[in-house]
Order: sequence, then C-alpha cells, then structure tokens
Amino acid sequence: MSFSTFSFRFQARTLTILLLTVWVAAIISACSKDGDKNVINVFSVDDDIKLGQQLADQIRSDPAQYPLLPQSQYPKAYEHLNRITQTLLNTGKIKYKDRFKWEINIIRDDSTLNAFCAPGGFIYVYTGIIKFLDSEDQFAGVLGHEIAHAERRHSTDRLTQQYGISMLLDMVLGQNKGALANVATNLAILAYSRSNETEADLASVEYLCATDYNSTGTAGFFKKLIEQGQGGRTPAFLSTHPNPDKRVENIEKEAQTRNCTNTQTYATRYNEFRNSLP
Repeated sequence: MSFSTFSFRFQARTLTILLLTVWVAAIISACSKDGDKNVINVFSVDDDIKLGQQLADQIRSDPAQYPLLPQSQYPKAYEHLNRITQTLLNTGKIKYKDRFKWEINIIRDDSTLNAFCAPGGFIYVYTGIIKFLDSEDQFAGVLGHEIAHAERRHSTDRLTQQYGISMLLDMVLGQNKGALANVATNLAILAYSRSNETEADLASVEYLCATDYNSTGTAGFFKKLIEQGQGGRTPAFLSTHPNPDKRVENIEKEAQTRNCTNTQTYATRYNEFRNSLP
C-alpha cells in the first residue's frame, strides 16, 4: 500500500468518525428533554464497565476527596453492606447482575448525606447517610436507587450530556487523564434528570418488592428528611425534581400497584451495621 493511499484512507476514516460524532451529538441534542429517557446511548455496556473502572481507580487514588473506608479494617461494616447488596442483586430484577462488577465502597464522611454511582456498577455510599437512616429497608431503598442508575445506564447518558461524546470516548480509551480526574471529582454531585430519578425511585420499589424488605424503603428516607426539615442536606441524587413529597407519593403508589406486602425493616440489624462504622 502506498503512503498516499494510506493517507487518503486514514483521512476518510477520520472524517467518517467526525461526521458520525457530530450526527450522534445532534440526535442526542434533539432527543434530550428534561431527562435522558429519549437520549441515545452511543456507548456499549463494555464501555460503561471500562469507564467505571477507570473512574473507580481515579477515586481510589484521591483519598483527600474520597476517603474510602478500608475493607480490611472494617470487615463487619462491609459484611453488612455486601449482604444487603447481594440481597438486591439476587432478586432476578437486575439486568446486568452478572456482567457488571458491582463494587460497593463506603466513603468516610459523616457530614454528607449522599450516595452515587459510576457507570458499570461502581457504587459509593457515605457514612453520613448510613448513620442518618433508621432501618435496613431504608438503606436498601437508597442502594436500590443507585443500582437502578447503573443498571439503566443513566450515568453514561448524563455524563455524555455533560462532557460530550468525544471526551468520554477518550476516557474509555484510557486517554485524557485530566478529564478523567475532573469527572471523578464531580461524580458525587452529578445531577440526574426528572425521568432518571423517577425511574430509579420506582425501580427501587421493584427490587425491594422481590425481597422481604418493606418495598417503600426509599420513601422512609424522604419522610425523615421532611419531618426533620433537613431539605438543605438532601443529596444531589435525591434532591432533584420532583420534590420529596411527590416522590413519597410515587413510591407508595408503585408499591400498591405491584401489590407489595412485605414489611420487614430490620432496624435492629441495621443498628449493628451503623455501630460497625468508625
């Protein structure tokens, strides 16, 4: 093959990729509507996993921003966390149960009521929200909410809108370390759309309904926030629209629609989980 032929083919391929990127970006822009439900996700499931792993590695390398609780030092806490996680994953309701890694970590920060997920099933919960909740069904509801964001691939959708296809593709390919660090830093405050949040709320009911947990566990968290007037501390993953009262209503209605009858809260067992934290 001559150099000129190679150069022509290379340029043609580059132009094709560029045009495809512009075309997909235009579609995404046109389809976006206060939500990601109509957004076309141009990334494969494998891309989600690769990106999530790189973000997880970046988070682990930044203890100042994300002080992860070591599993080796707090085995009891992670024993509870993994038990609750597996209870949800084993419901048969999680599409990528055997494909995603489902790595769950605890971030040591008692002042933050939050949890968040990276693409591919990498989920993080703060000690603040674990200690704020009263029972295991409430925590399972919050965890189910985050599992839903990963399973429904909301993270990749939202990151695509926020950072663009080109930048995310670079990160999937292991390039642009600066952008990777920036995304990892902002992951905890990534705001989802109305449709994403509603979908995750209702999915948490679906998951819990297949266990012996009270299926409205997530609503219990909202109710406590409302009762204590803690709206200002509401985390990004739950503070976006619709408002807490409406979300409680939607969650309870979904439980009724699904005829969920289990009522277990496991408050005593959850207290053991909280006491196992520093």
